Amino acid sequence: MCGAMVDVHYSEPSLAELYDAFCEGRADFRFYLPLVMSAERVLDVGCGTGELLRLARGAGHVGRLCGLDPAAAMLRVARARTDVDWVLGDLSSVTWDRAFDLVVMTGHAFQVLTDDDQLRASLAAIRSALADNGRFVFETRNPLVRAWERWSSGHAEEIVRDGTVVRMDYAEIPSAKGELISFAMTYTSPTWARPLVSRSTLRFLDADSLSSFLSGTGLAIEEQFGDWDRQPLANASPEIITVARRA
Repeated sequence: MCGAMVDVHYSEPSLAELYDAFCEGRADFRFYLPLVMSAERVLDVGCGTGELLRLARGAGHVGRLCGLDPAAAMLRVARARTDVDWVLGDLSSVTWDRAFDLVVMTGHAFQVLTDDDQLRASLAAIRSALADNGRFVFETRNPLVRAWERWSSGHAEEIVRDGTVVRMDYAEIPSAKGELISFAMTYTSPTWARPLVSRSTLRFLDADSLSSFLSGTGLAIEEQFGDWDRQPLANASPEIITVARRA
């Protein structure tokens, strides 16, 4: 392996094709899938490769399923299933009016909304997309447990793809700036000319701040959980899983 590292994200086709393999056995899908199956019209914001909606269709969902994602490479993977609506873009590029009974954001996609104005505009767009009494369900990591302090080199994951090992590891120690945590992941394989590096910044909102943003955009919290087994939210909970309704 030789050459300099190349900055990419999951807009890179080679990484998009590996995404589901690195995320195999996701605990959050066991929480979200029954919600999707019980709603007639569902929007998955930041759907990525569309695995959740593909699972729902495969399980017999007969209503409208729509996935929204800004990464064309991820949607190319998703479009292997043609009986789901796949939309390239983000919440600033679409307009829906009471079109969905359920909107979800999985995989901590909510945390990529790092700016106050962006967050408010996104929540307003979600509220607009919800039918009367429609639900918005999403999760964000609980900042009180400071999970980023355990994100470091040495916690690598490996998969085998077409007989070749691909390794994912932290390229940099996460750095904190207020609520924002920046980090980088490196992907390497003996068959690649150079490593690929994916850089991210996530926002860690506490429960009170989250509640304020939701209520300020016309969304009312119905339930909150601290983990995928529906345990009550507590200070030591790893997640803040929120079920909100259009108020």
